[in-house]
Amino acid sequence: MSLPRRAAALGALALVLTACSAAPTDDATNDDDGGSAAPSSSAAGFPVTVTSCGTETTLDAPPERIVTIKSSATEMVIALGAGDRLVGTAFSDGPLPDGVTPPPVLAERSPSRESVLDLSPDLVYAGWESNLSDDGAGERAGYEELGVSTFVSPSACQDPAHQPNPLSFEDVFAEIEEVGRMLGVPEEAQAVVAQQRADLEAVTPTGEGLSALWYSSGSDTPFVGAGIGAPQMIMAAAGLTNVAVDVEDTWTSLSWEVVADRDPDVLVLVDSAWNTAEHKIEVLESNPVTAAMPAVQEGRYLTVPFAATEAGVRNVSAVADLTRQIEQLAR
Repeated sequence: MSLPRRAAALGALALVLTACSAAPTDDATNDDDGGSAAPSSSAAGFPVTVTSCGTETTLDAPPERIVTIKSSATEMVIALGAGDRLVGTAFSDGPLPDGVTPPPVLAERSPSRESVLDLSPDLVYAGWESNLSDDGAGERAGYEELGVSTFVSPSACQDPAHQPNPLSFEDVFAEIEEVGRMLGVPEEAQAVVAQQRADLEAVTPTGEGLSALWYSSGSDTPFVGAGIGAPQMIMAAAGLTNVAVDVEDTWTSLSWEVVADRDPDVLVLVDSAWNTAEHKIEVLESNPVTAAMPAVQEGRYLTVPFAATEAGVRNVSAVADLTRQIEQLAR
């Protein structure tokens, strides 16, 4: 079965990153791959101190050697025009759009602490808090002791005291502006946020009156978007009602029996290399519990690339693409 408008989703991302990295400012210089911006004049305002997930770090100057872990962090740096400062990236959730030069790849998943330090970074920016742990690339405290600043996407904080509840686009925009301040390009960040606000305001929700399940991963038991994270934020902006909105978490596990009982009108399938949307359709259509659901029988599937499912510069374009897919289903 063909997947609706997957090409459009990737095209929308390409437009987002291209527009972001090309945002003109007096102090920015952009190369053809959308990857460089000189620190703006406000860099004189350093040192800059920021706090993420309860950990404070101070940057004495704009970082020139950045390591990112997870696509959301990598794409944030590129969107702010600082892609040429990336000396290593890891844990990519999918390909970058055409026309963007891939930055150096350090590891397919979490890199070792030693491999990160070998690159002599002055900033390690992670999309998940677990990326900077003993099971990941090493604890944040260890980097800070060596003079390496660390930052974790605030949306990924695991402690409820630091976790947005619920995540909102204002939180996403605040991260863009904070990262811009860290990189010494606050004007570029403000331009990105202004464009994303305008793009979001231009979206007409087309999912009003429709319930939806956000199917992220899993076969025996699905891992789905719950009530306070990026999936909920994106679905709500598209006008969809999340059938797992009552679960106060970012993602959660639901049995297929519960899914069938809640009988969503549409199914949002997260497309990733390790668990494709095509595979999810096979799971849904081969499971007797879900095969009887009207949404499955009628193929009411929407897709979203994995990298758009975490807080970052892809979220607004994901909303716009979902609304287009919903319109297509209604035809």
